[in-house]
Amino acid sequence: MKTHLYLSLSPEALIASHLTPEEFGAYLATGSRRHSSGQAIFFELDPAWRTDAIPTMAAIEARMPHADGSPRKSRYISIYRVLEHVPLDVIGDLHLTTPDGHVLSIASSGEAPSADNSSYHLYQEYCPVHPRAVSILKPIDFSAHITDTEQPVNVPKIVFAELTLGSLANNLDAADIGNLPYPNIDHLRDCLREVQARPDKPTKILIRNVTDNVLYRTIKDGYYLGEKGVLKYYPMPALAALESIHHAWWKSALNSFGS
Repeated sequence: MKTHLYLSLSPEALIASHLTPEEFGAYLATGSRRHSSGQAIFFELDPAWRTDAIPTMAAIEARMPHADGSPRKSRYISIYRVLEHVPLDVIGDLHLTTPDGHVLSIASSGEAPSADNSSYHLYQEYCPVHPRAVSILKPIDFSAHITDTEQPVNVPKIVFAELTLGSLANNLDAADIGNLPYPNIDHLRDCLREVQARPDKPTKILIRNVTDNVLYRTIKDGYYLGEKGVLKYYPMPALAALESIHHAWWKSALNSFGS
């Protein structure tokens, strides 16, 4: 039986499992008698990776099979400050799971999108903190800003996604904002105006802690994994691919509730 290593983002945890990513995602999302359920987002890690920073990793293989030799669905190795100890080069594909267990797997791409001319951005942070923030910074600059140890508030690594702002991305007074599913649009506009007026304060918290599922349809380009000086990009498939190749996942994502 192959032992997989997974870095879960919701909540942050390092987990060993005999399940494949598709099986593991369905297990996390749909739950069991002893497990919570809901949307799940996780990375697959190099199964050979080990670190002294997490002492319990040394005995992973010995602790994996059940007493009767049957596969183990999950063995939690650590639930505290996991991401900061994981090198970016051992982090593999990102897996997005809908609440009913459909899994979309995304490989990292070499470069983040650079042709976006949006004046304003909306970011959902996933790990190690969970606020939603507005900013005038593009993703690469946002990542550099939040992982900058010279800043009074910073984190060693960050996983985040940019959410669509529709017409508000370039016009804060736009009357037609389309189908933006965010609560309190007036507050969103006010926060965007604050970062517009204060270039010395390029980001502002919109929601301190997002606990509900984040609608996958609001993801603008993809997900980002950054630390100081480095940014890995996981691009969402184009709409045409979601509607054809990944139809079952996309249909499930569109039927999900969240914020």
